[in-house]
Amino acid sequence: MNKKFLLALTMAVATFVAHAQTLRIGLAEDPDILDPTLARSFVGRIVFASLCDKLFDIDEKLNIVPQLATSYEWSADNKSLTMKLRSGVTFHDGEKFDAAAVKFNIDRHKTMPGSNRRGELAPVTTVDVIDDLTAKINLSAPFSPLLSVLADRAGMMVSPKAAQANPANFGTKPVCSGPFRFAERVAQDRIVLERYQNYWNKADIHFDKVIFLPIVDATVRLANLRSGQLDFIERVAPSDVASIKADKKLAMARITELGYQGITINTGKSELSQKNPLGRDPRVREAFELSLDRAGIVRVAMDGEAEPGNQWVPPSNSFYAKNVPIPKRDIPRAKALLKEAGVTNPTFTLMTATTSDAQRVAQVVQAMAKEAGFDVKIQSTEFATSLNLADKGQFDAYILAWSGRADPDGNLYSFYGCKQPLNYSGECRPQWDELLNRSRSTLDKAGRIKVFATLAAETAKERPIVYLFHRNWLWAYNKKLTGMRAIPDGLVRVQGMKM
Repeated sequence: MNKKFLLALTMAVATFVAHAQTLRIGLAEDPDILDPTLARSFVGRIVFASLCDKLFDIDEKLNIVPQLATSYEWSADNKSLTMKLRSGVTFHDGEKFDAAAVKFNIDRHKTMPGSNRRGELAPVTTVDVIDDLTAKINLSAPFSPLLSVLADRAGMMVSPKAAQANPANFGTKPVCSGPFRFAERVAQDRIVLERYQNYWNKADIHFDKVIFLPIVDATVRLANLRSGQLDFIERVAPSDVASIKADKKLAMARITELGYQGITINTGKSELSQKNPLGRDPRVREAFELSLDRAGIVRVAMDGEAEPGNQWVPPSNSFYAKNVPIPKRDIPRAKALLKEAGVTNPTFTLMTATTSDAQRVAQVVQAMAKEAGFDVKIQSTEFATSLNLADKGQFDAYILAWSGRADPDGNLYSFYGCKQPLNYSGECRPQWDELLNRSRSTLDKAGRIKVFATLAAETAKERPIVYLFHRNWLWAYNKKLTGMRAIPDGLVRVQGMKM
């Protein structure tokens, strides 16, 4: 064979291999539906980061940065937001992204049956199409979290044509405008995305495919990373941190999350709330909280890779309500409260996802609560199924990890607002709604901190959610992989990543 031909062939193969790269990401769960309007899972947001661009994004310091919207301006009365949109953007079906698409998506988020974005966009009244690349969002009142809301799923844009063509099953074949387009999904096995050649920022994309593989067991995820079957894994088990640091082939990144891990209690979601002592009586819930040692839970279940907390934001957050500090464990007081409530040996079922960290937390909680007289039964449930059960009120108590939002409103409104989509406890109090709405319409930070302090004191009396801690996001990946950005929302942004 001609040597020049051989050399050319070798170079061609090498070039093809260099360009035909696949990024394989190990997830801790299988995402729920891949429709930004209906989705609820954190891992779904990781997939969306590659699939669906948003109007805005956040950076490492939680600053709002442009994505599909390049600039914005508030009106003088802060009741409308005018956005300039990026030109030359198309959806994965070739349809043009413009102001009409923004209007369609915001309206869809607000009106689609089952929408989980409805509460996030409650103050939005209408969207005006000023011209092809200018959209104006009108509000019923000033809404301080709006930009943060539009930097997450409520700001994700799907193709109007595709969504209208397949309204019932859009999430099985989503069409967005991100760097990768949907190719295939096999439930509990894999999600395959392929590079979108007409992506507006394609110079920053260095892979031809991204494959997401749900692997519930953290040990198995890490074993797959070490064997080369995966390139990147999220939510490393804290107990594995030391061995990963010692592995010359692997790199690690960490940052404290925006959200929390807590126990949501069914206090009014369904009739089951009155069939377990935890749901019936706030004194029993207080006794349960006093049976827990948050620092001990972090130390034993999380190997210290978390910050103990008792609110929707960590104590290090500037919005933390200092008037409601973390209560200390008090077994005698817990037993006295149970006696006062006339409850002996209170029994309830604690539903938890099958992930390794959630299992460990459940077991530590079970052991601690037992010392105060609680009999806690653990119900391990596949994550998406557990969300559906929580939505129907088919649970007593539920260990739920919320990944968090840049603005505290994202950790609050949908969970405490009356009849809001993520209000799994079912607790509905008009005075809480009034405080939530006031926190949204108050634009200065000091004023919002005062509102959050009042709300923290109110919710601490009823305890529909017992907050436990705020995790460190822990990522591990092949050391050859560069461009990893540690952002507190825990999402994996493929822009700029390459081998």
